[in-house]
Amino acid sequence: MVNTISISKVVKGVIDNDLSLQDALSRKYGNYTAIARLIKPKVEKDLGRKVNFDSLVTSVKRIKPRFQPAEGGIEGVIGRSVVNVRTDVAKLNLDKSKRALESARNILATYQEEFLQVSESYSAITMIFDQKLLEEIHKKFNDDDVLDEQSDLAAIIVHSPKEIVRTPGVVLTIYTKIAENHVNIEDTVSCFTDTIVVIRMDDVARTFSSLTDLISECRAKTKKRQRGVISK
Repeated sequence: MVNTISISKVVKGVIDNDLSLQDALSRKYGNYTAIARLIKPKVEKDLGRKVNFDSLVTSVKRIKPRFQPAEGGIEGVIGRSVVNVRTDVAKLNLDKSKRALESARNILATYQEEFLQVSESYSAITMIFDQKLLEEIHKKFNDDDVLDEQSDLAAIIVHSPKEIVRTPGVVLTIYTKIAENHVNIEDTVSCFTDTIVVIRMDDVARTFSSLTDLISECRAKTKKRQRGVISK
C-alpha cells in the first residue's frame, strides 16, 4: 500500500509539471498506457527504484489534472491567432547599468513609431528593433555597455485573442512547434496578446509555415468539435 501511494504522488508531481500531459488528460485524448510509458523513466528516477508498469498505468488513470482548459482551450486560442513576420531585425544585449537604462528609455521615447521592443532582466537589457536603426541606436551606448549584438534576424509575431492571457499552455505550444522544426529561438517576449519570437532570417520560411500549419490544424479541430464530430 505504501508503494502504491508513493507511486501515485510521484506520478501526480510529474504530470502537474507538464501542461501538455495535463491537457491530454483533461480533454481525454491522451492514451493512459502511452503516458505511463513516457513518464516511467522520470517516475523511477524520482522514486529511486523500478516500478511495476501496471501500477504506473493505474496511477495515471487516477490523476485529476490541475489544468482546466478555458473554453475552446489551447486549440481555440491558437485557431483564432494570426502570424506576421518582420524581417531585417537586429538585437542588442546590454549590461543593466543606470546609464544604459536611461539611454534605453530615451530611445523608446524617440522611436515610438518604429518597431522596437525592450525587455530587462536582473542583469541585462535586451533591445529588438529594425536593423536600419542598428548603427544609430548603438551610438547611444558605450561599447562597455554592449554584451552582444546580432543582425540578420526576423521577428515572428503571433497575435492571439485576449483569452491567451488566461489559457495556460498556448505559448508553450507555439515554442514547441518551432523547436520541432529545429529552429533556435534567439529571443522572445510576450506582450499582452502578442507573442514575439526572434529567429535567424534563414529560418523564417519553415517557421512561418509550421506556425500557419499549426493554426490551420487548430481551426479544423475546433470546427469539428463544434459540429460534434469529435466525441467527448
